[in-house]
Amino acid sequence: MHLLMRRAGPAISVVLLALQLGACSPRQMIVGSLADELAAQGQGSETDLDLLRDAAPFHLKLSESILRQDPGHRGLAESVAAGFTQYSYAFVAFEAEQVEAKDAKAAERLRQRAARLYERAHRHAMRGLEAASPGFAKALAGAQAKDWPAIRPEQVGLAYWAAASWGGWISLSKDDPGVVADLPLAVRLAQRAWAVDPDWGQGTLTGLLGTFEAARPGGSQQQALAYFDQSIAQSAGKSAGALLAKAEGHAQPAGDREQFESLLRQALAIKDEAGSPQALQNEVMRRRARWLLDKADDLF
Repeated sequence: MHLLMRRAGPAISVVLLALQLGACSPRQMIVGSLADELAAQGQGSETDLDLLRDAAPFHLKLSESILRQDPGHRGLAESVAAGFTQYSYAFVAFEAEQVEAKDAKAAERLRQRAARLYERAHRHAMRGLEAASPGFAKALAGAQAKDWPAIRPEQVGLAYWAAASWGGWISLSKDDPGVVADLPLAVRLAQRAWAVDPDWGQGTLTGLLGTFEAARPGGSQQQALAYFDQSIAQSAGKSAGALLAKAEGHAQPAGDREQFESLLRQALAIKDEAGSPQALQNEVMRRRARWLLDKADDLF
């Protein structure tokens, strides 16, 4: 899965904004302005992952609280879904993998928490899609392609996070057949979004399709490889996440250690330009690449 991490957010400025607006504006204007502010926060250049891990919970809870007051705010729904997905992947699920060998019970608790966070992200994303298109989830589950919901260009990001969080939730719920059974719907949602904007996220959406194709029962490894290679090309070789997706989704299952390690080293060699919107994503993935290289003997 690829990350487009958002910075934790200028919490103080958000609170000050609320106070300023509260003196002269109706409640809904305050809520709407806060929603706009939180949703508009761009990708930061902060790469201190420990600092981000500590700051993220406050930002997520604040954003989630405002979203409950303004459930139709598509931008904030996308931001909240992205935030919970990214936090779960980068910190909680990753920690579960790290402690597995030493403390299986702790790892299981972390996996369960990560699954709940993915579910939470998915719920927010689907509510956002439902708000714009009532009956979206029911239509997505329809038996006939003609009944599947249309996705507008401005909804592609929200659909991506709905599908990505769904995939994460499913991957950690192997003992829950009801959740696992939804994998075809997650794949369908990603495909519907990709049909609208195949370049979304500089290959991030394409990479997700590759991961889904490699993981789903009966999936085509050839097609998965094509998606992975297309994702790397779309990112112009500047996304560590695209390289790791191919390493973990193709090289590792194929038993190709040489390619696996080569892809990880390529990810580690990426040098981010100052202010690059991919800097944080790449730092998360470089950390994972180093860990995977250290574990290579156990993986092959």
